[in-house]
Amino acid sequence: MRRTKIVATLGPASTADEVVLGLVDAGVDVFRISFAHGDIESNIARLRRVRDLAPNVALMVDIPGPKIRSGSFGTLPIYLTVGDVIEIIEGFDQSSTASRIVVEREGVLHLLRLGDQVHIGDGGLSLEITEIGSTTKARVTSGGAVMGKPGLSLPSSLVHETLPTADDRERLLALQHEDFQILAVSFVRSAIDMVSTREVLARNDVMMMAKIETPEGIDNLEEILKVSDSIMVARGDLGVRMPIEEVPHLQKRIVRDSVRFAAPVVVATQMLESMTHAQVPTRAEVTDVANAVLDGASAVMLSGETAIGENPIEVVRAMDRIVRKAEEAFNYEGWGADLGVQEITGNSNPAFRITAAMSGAAWRAAMEEHASVIVACTRSGATARAISRFRPPMSILAITNLPTTALQLRSSWGVDDVLVSIATDMDSLVPVALHHLQQRGAVHSGDVIVLMAGSAGSAASTTDTVRMVIIP
Repeated sequence: MRRTKIVATLGPASTADEVVLGLVDAGVDVFRISFAHGDIESNIARLRRVRDLAPNVALMVDIPGPKIRSGSFGTLPIYLTVGDVIEIIEGFDQSSTASRIVVEREGVLHLLRLGDQVHIGDGGLSLEITEIGSTTKARVTSGGAVMGKPGLSLPSSLVHETLPTADDRERLLALQHEDFQILAVSFVRSAIDMVSTREVLARNDVMMMAKIETPEGIDNLEEILKVSDSIMVARGDLGVRMPIEEVPHLQKRIVRDSVRFAAPVVVATQMLESMTHAQVPTRAEVTDVANAVLDGASAVMLSGETAIGENPIEVVRAMDRIVRKAEEAFNYEGWGADLGVQEITGNSNPAFRITAAMSGAAWRAAMEEHASVIVACTRSGATARAISRFRPPMSILAITNLPTTALQLRSSWGVDDVLVSIATDMDSLVPVALHHLQQRGAVHSGDVIVLMAGSAGSAASTTDTVRMVIIP
């Protein structure tokens, strides 16, 4: 089994039904739909169509936050050469060219100063402001190819918008009755950003994912984790806003802290970037993906590779192969032992703390007895995520009575299978789990399985019982 999940971004290259289905067959666990591109109506139509096509894949909606984008460069690469001087203008529904970049945001150009840096996309292309006044011009300091509608990173001191932005609010209101499982919130800088966005969405059945891509997000990481369900290491904008040599260390820290909080954590940006056009990834990209797996990431994400790439299905197949090979070298026992039975920091809910402690006991029992499977009975998914943070070498079977929870667990490390059942306590869980595992051929006579659930008299949200069963 592959324990680390794969997130794939949908875009022009993955619009056709046969491509979506091919991506599922190749191993996609979560589809990401970015609401930063296109209008709300077309994105919701895509959301509904993908839900119908792939009912067993989780859907992530990504809202843009205060992201500034350029006017479209078109579908073919346009090359910016070092030393070229480019005019920068404000506007909407206008095309950008090699000599003129359109900024789709009012009131920001007059804030620029001579010498300010403007980064395009994930920072590979950079400009330096050389003229301000009646016209704004910039010299290309780092060139390359650009296409589509890339983001523009201006000095962070120029952007002070709080979340959710007015554009985000419009999207959130339109999404209130749509069928999706994860909401990714861009440019989260504080806990209040997540709390405010959750209030506008006004739904308790959607996992809230904070994208960490600013210095403020790093500084406030623990507070953000306390009010978030999931985290994304958004390395593109993070690498633009902080010294690029800091990104690998920050990635490790964010992954580790997120796992400690039992929050699924996605590592994103340029993982197999060369495969947007090339048939095979570079050695450096393969190493990057493998290192994310070894860091303990819950999932790895493909962006442009599947959204605008020439062969999105093959990219997912390559990602799947790299992840599986890396997992062979993962230090499962060392990870759990290092994590210990540390409580999920910051959660003051006694029931959740009991679940955290019991998951530590379940992990130790499973490791000592070389269990074949850990079974977690869960309503919200918290029990499965609590045991997942120990990164056990055996698979995790989640049993839930909520289809939404089953889909959300597609983003959780090591949850190999999710069974939707009415089983809610240990007495009803055992026969259901044994029957399912035996039908799958996942266990054999003499195997040990570990089961976690709430006892008959426990609170609905508390996992307070661990049982070990030997398969007859």
